Amino acid sequence: MNDKARLKRQIYELDFALHELVLFLDSHPTNRRAMELMGEYREKRAKLIADYEKRYGKYIVTVNDVPMSGKWEWLDSPWPWDTDFMEG
Repeated sequence: MNDKARLKRQIYELDFALHELVLFLDSHPTNRRAMELMGEYREKRAKLIADYEKRYGKYIVTVNDVPMSGKWEWLDSPWPWDTDFMEG
């Protein structure tokens, strides 16, 4: 696995953990530790994405990641079938 794929995998792992925390917090809304973890993981994810973008260009996965530039910038990026998903 190359560095780009490794970085993507780290981001995906944090995405998974964040989604699980959201589900947990749905039923345990006052759990402080879960809220602390949510903040830590969001910060780590933001740093990893900044590192990814510095090295490889835009990283857009969710609506929250889309800039408010007035257009969908991912349209100008390679499409998933244009590159090898985990290697490219």
